[in-house]
Amino acid sequence: MAFRWCSLLGFLVGAMVSLAGEVVSSAQYNAASLNRSSFPAAFIFGTASAAYQYEGAVKEGGRGPSIWDTFTHKHPEKIKDRSNGDIAVDFYHRYKEDVSIMKDIGTNAFRFSISWTRILPYGRLSGGVNKAGIRYYNNLINELLSNGIEPFVTLFHWDSPQTLEDDYNGFLSSNIVSDYRNYVDVCFREFGDRVKHWITFNEPTVFCNGYLLGSLAPGRCSSWVGNCSTGNSATEPYIVGHHLLLAHAAAVKLYREKYKSSQKGNVGITLTTRWYIPLSSSKSDLAAVQRTLDFSYGWFIDPITRGDYPSSMRSLVGRRLPKFSKEQSEMLKGSFDFIGINYYSTYYAANAPPSNNVRASYLTDARSNTTALRNGIPIGPRAGTFSWIYVYPKGLRELLRYTKERYDNPTIYITENGVPDINNKTLPLHEALEDDMRLNYHRGHLSWLHTAIREGVDVRGYFAWSFMDNFEWADGFTVRFGINYVDFQDGLKRYPKKSAIWFKKFLKG
Repeated sequence: MAFRWCSLLGFLVGAMVSLAGEVVSSAQYNAASLNRSSFPAAFIFGTASAAYQYEGAVKEGGRGPSIWDTFTHKHPEKIKDRSNGDIAVDFYHRYKEDVSIMKDIGTNAFRFSISWTRILPYGRLSGGVNKAGIRYYNNLINELLSNGIEPFVTLFHWDSPQTLEDDYNGFLSSNIVSDYRNYVDVCFREFGDRVKHWITFNEPTVFCNGYLLGSLAPGRCSSWVGNCSTGNSATEPYIVGHHLLLAHAAAVKLYREKYKSSQKGNVGITLTTRWYIPLSSSKSDLAAVQRTLDFSYGWFIDPITRGDYPSSMRSLVGRRLPKFSKEQSEMLKGSFDFIGINYYSTYYAANAPPSNNVRASYLTDARSNTTALRNGIPIGPRAGTFSWIYVYPKGLRELLRYTKERYDNPTIYITENGVPDINNKTLPLHEALEDDMRLNYHRGHLSWLHTAIREGVDVRGYFAWSFMDNFEWADGFTVRFGINYVDFQDGLKRYPKKSAIWFKKFLKG
């Protein structure tokens, strides 16, 4: 179904009226009355995680090195506290304890990722399949199922094999498509009799930042963008994204042809974007919102729904944006059973006129500027000093309605939603557990999610990020996203925060 310009205009005008006149749905004020029974009976409530952020045990069980192992050890200065995921929160050894906590809270799903190099230590089938890795994930999956918790498995959460990076620059080469396909084939074969929801990739736009800003692994960028020894911010993000899309399509095709009839599972992809509101009512700012959404969201959802990149990307990026062959386009179109959406915040967008002084890169190609402030006033409360999250729960509903109308109402799971606080090492434990901001964040977003479902958006589940505090990529252990507290100074002991206690009450009615 084509999405008309007037539809986007309606969304944006409505959002601006809401901000200016505080015209908000009464659902926002009924958040406290919501509980599990307010949602459809089959609706899934879970928590989310990622292998490098959680597992630790990086040199145990036959696991090979990933680009994140290399990045954190070679460039510790790019991690705020110079930490790494060598131990993380030791989920590898403590998963039974953690699953029991999930069961106590009452969640009925857990999203985790498989470490590619724990399955194929050298990235390729020719390097051998690691039986210890297979055994570990089998044990985890069985532990979840025996406790009534459904596994949602992400096949790639940014930790690509270092061997493939060394051999052919990983996702910069089309060789990655066949190696990724072989890797997921092993996963489908070994775990697909029990895993019914697969996610091929997590947040490809953010993964591509490792080739744009150099702040994430593998740390590539143009020298004028960041402190990188190699890279090209004008071309590499698009090349990596292109190969990632082809790998995704190959994985879905494989599953549908080889496994779906017997395993009866579903395959999707997790995308992330902010929602955007025009900074002013000018036509140029309204157009800037659409371009910003095209570059942040359409970049990956358009190819899997329509077979090509958004026309604005084709026009503005030009020859730097790779092209799909007719066969590739057909393979991409419809290559999902569901869309995972990670939502955290909403920003304003404003037109940025082209300038001869601006160098071409993904940073500037959309010709828009984004900000959380208008006339010095933030769009919503800022999550402490954590710069990029401003709390605006209604943005989740607007993003879902936009997805419904523009992309023909796909099945959606909210695969991440959460808010951080600062890891204050001097704060007494009893105070650290009082996370009212997080509790209110989840309650507010669930309220607007409930409204979106009532409005016909096909959302099937909600995953809080995150189950517990963890290694937060470039932020290391300086911030905490968990609903469960991890004491990094005392044996990684786990404690429920107020938000976890609230979830338990919410889920048990």
